Amino acid sequence: MAFSADELRVLRRALAIALHPAPLQDEDVQDALRLAESVDEAVREAGRLRAFLLDDLARYREALPGSLSGYLELLDEALTAGCDPAADDLAALRALRRNPAAAAMLARCQILAERSVRARLARVSQATSTSAAVAPRARLLVLSGGRSAGDEPKPTPPTPAERPVPKPSEVFPPRRRPVPPPPPEERVAG
Repeated sequence: MAFSADELRVLRRALAIALHPAPLQDEDVQDALRLAESVDEAVREAGRLRAFLLDDLARYREALPGSLSGYLELLDEALTAGCDPAADDLAALRALRRNPAAAAMLARCQILAERSVRARLARVSQATSTSAAVAPRARLLVLSGGRSAGDEPKPTPPTPAERPVPKPSEVFPPRRRPVPPPPPEERVAG
């Protein structure tokens, strides 16, 4: 993404204000909002272009082997744009690996796919290790106007909207054993 000279000026002012907070003029606020809208639109447009590229790539993949050269060009463009090779791409390239260009693209895609999987696994393991780590407890501060040691807490009367918590036996009643059918000699033919 490239910024114009005016957008860089606005971005520089916004960063300076973030580092050294100061009152903002209305013009600065409007400029920052316009820049944010421009960045958001650029991100949306990049997403639309990426979706179009991936749809086009899928159409070329379905037309293989007749569309091999176009498919390899689009796949190269998608990889350059930061897309990871899909499982369908790897399967298609494996089927076409007798072609030297397809074999070279397969080698590149396998490396990128492996990096992508390793990165995802690292993110997952990092997320689980981060969530497993217990954060230290924050210190409790005494606020003025709180309860003193001699004050007894007053019980709050239940409101009509509150319902008692049911017992497990009320929620999950005990199972009744099924009654076995009567023996055949006790059955009466009807």
